[in-house]
Amino acid sequence: MYSKAFIPYGAYYSSPFARWQGSLQNGHSIELGAATAKRWLATKNIDPKMFDYLYFGKTVGQKSSFYSAPWAAALIGATHLPGLHVPQACSTSTTCVGLAATSIEAGAFVNTFCLMTDRCSNGPHTIWPNPPGPGGEVISENWNMDNINEDPYAGLPMLRTAENVAQKSGWITREDCDELTLRRYEQYLDSLANDRAFQKRYMFPIEYKRSKKETALLEADEGVTRTTKEGVARLKPVIEGGVHTFASQTHPADGNCAIVVCTREKARELSSDSGMEIQVVSYGFARAEKAHMAAAPLPAAKMALEKARIGINDVKVLKTHNPFATNDLYLAREINYDVMKINNYGSSLIYGHPQGPTTGRGIIEMIEELVTLGGGYGLLTGCAAGDTGAALVVKVS
Repeated sequence: MYSKAFIPYGAYYSSPFARWQGSLQNGHSIELGAATAKRWLATKNIDPKMFDYLYFGKTVGQKSSFYSAPWAAALIGATHLPGLHVPQACSTSTTCVGLAATSIEAGAFVNTFCLMTDRCSNGPHTIWPNPPGPGGEVISENWNMDNINEDPYAGLPMLRTAENVAQKSGWITREDCDELTLRRYEQYLDSLANDRAFQKRYMFPIEYKRSKKETALLEADEGVTRTTKEGVARLKPVIEGGVHTFASQTHPADGNCAIVVCTREKARELSSDSGMEIQVVSYGFARAEKAHMAAAPLPAAKMALEKARIGINDVKVLKTHNPFATNDLYLAREINYDVMKINNYGSSLIYGHPQGPTTGRGIIEMIEELVTLGGGYGLLTGCAAGDTGAALVVKVS
């Protein structure tokens, strides 16, 4: 449990997410993430030189990733700043904030910057030396598609791990997944109401190169698929006999986000509303049974709640990273929570999954929803590659 780690109100942003092979498909994720963060810091009149440390989250390789954290720090204008590169797939943002809170709690730092970015589009194709192979033929790897399609330990694609959880539950059906997908799309539409009023509380546009000579601005999510009951019903399960269609699982995307984590005194200084306090309360982690990734958010959430010394009934806002509908169905049943009340205003199931910044956006949306409700506890939990999970509890007052 943390007592000294805080997030200044408004000292965070998420970019819009662009669907795989969309407008951001050619932008170098480190350069684009740092450029967006630098523009955002300038609008907030935050001097990047005031930070003590950078937690830089990115999973998908990019050219010169060897220098990820210190390079990103230099690009935002903090050439003095050391940093840590955190490649934790889906739980990257949750882990970055957890690490930052731990460092603040330990007194190592006063003011940290968590910058998370990724580009799933045009992922790297890597070759590895293989001298003993026939003719010395190299081993090749497609970072995104190969790893989504096979966990090297479990030997199965990620979708199969969700199907395993659904099958083991004994009750999750195709109809359950379809119904939940429609609800999640409806919740996302709420964030677009009144000219995107909710999204504009935290969303910051990305400047990207449309061509060598033309720069454009991406101000809203790109590529979210319109979802209807009739359309969902027409889809076939991706795996024969399974419960998930292409509608009830997320899609790869591109984007970035950032969150400041600091001491209470620094948070009051940087907050856009000094009367608003956001405390990072606890972090939880877990690893589920082999090839059951969709079950991992449950033990991670339980750990975070236990460390926070609260129960699920104390949680006013529950958010998840839900790459598959089964994630939310399984979690809600196990903790006795109304599944239709999870993920108000959006979730990765609908707006996509760029890896690094995915749960960062969820944390930010959770904070903003708590603010609209007058404060309280929020819990974010989600799964990640390797049957792992990570969770975070925050308190807004």
